[in-house]
Amino acid sequence: MKKALVAAICVATAIISPAWAQEAYPDQPITIVVGASPGGSTDYLARLIGEAMGKEMDTDIVVENVPGAGATIGMRRVATSDPDGYTLGFGNMGHLAANVAIHENLGFDPTTDFAPIGNVANVPMVLAVSNQGGVDSLQGFLDYMGDNPGAANFGTSGPGSTGWLAPSLLLDVTDLEAQLVAYQGAGPALNDLIAGVMDAQMDQTVTMIPVHNEGQAKAVAVSSDSRIEQMPNVPTFAEAGLPEFDMVVWNALVAPAGTPENVVAKLEAALDAALDTKAVQTAFSKRAIQTPSSNDRGSEALGNRIEREVDRWISVLEDMNSGN
Repeated sequence: MKKALVAAICVATAIISPAWAQEAYPDQPITIVVGASPGGSTDYLARLIGEAMGKEMDTDIVVENVPGAGATIGMRRVATSDPDGYTLGFGNMGHLAANVAIHENLGFDPTTDFAPIGNVANVPMVLAVSNQGGVDSLQGFLDYMGDNPGAANFGTSGPGSTGWLAPSLLLDVTDLEAQLVAYQGAGPALNDLIAGVMDAQMDQTVTMIPVHNEGQAKAVAVSSDSRIEQMPNVPTFAEAGLPEFDMVVWNALVAPAGTPENVVAKLEAALDAALDTKAVQTAFSKRAIQTPSSNDRGSEALGNRIEREVDRWISVLEDMNSGN
């Protein structure tokens, strides 16, 4: 009888313990892996939302920068991590969709190797030119590229990054030529733009608003539907004569596939709450960042978006490469 009782207790413990452990989540710090260097838009947004979610979950959330290869190294690290909710990934549409069409050996499938948590932010793109370049408008820069095919250079975070996709799309819709120079992240590229080593850079409002407003480089167009209040003197691409350029960047949070559903649910709830905090809303407002609508949040919305965007960017990049 005693042996039977002990065996029953052991079985019950084996059944209850995993559930109890998941209920206790999180009981240690959480790491958000960012596939870019510090100083860029992706890094900024990851740190902002990580701090807000940490407060919601009463735990420390730290950002680990793993740059390189258009964020594929960092995202591969997330995809192959233990699915326990303690290693997450923060990426944008380049990292989580367009890279499928760019890298032959990506090392992960964003539609199957991640557990979506939710959309975090939608951010317009800004084209800025160097103060040393002698141009101060979108048309002036396009004219320069037209008169000097292949001479202009854009600082980018490498193939697959939004800072690479944006000038690629710009060159495609204008049928112009330029050099796309890969850096380890938007931050190092910005340093060279400010120094005049690079002629131009296209990046999210998160990093470009302060660069423009502090006079370190000149923004000449923004990809929003209307002008943004932080840079009222900067026209939209449509106003500047190029309505064909249309690109707003979505950013999102994911976990490795196989992460327990209740852990994903806790992360999703914490992200949803964090997005509505005053700290996040104030930071978003200062940088013209758009908060996802209620229908555009959460794991299901993000999963659907990743699938749509993978198909979209495969089509877009095939069109670019074919010259159509």
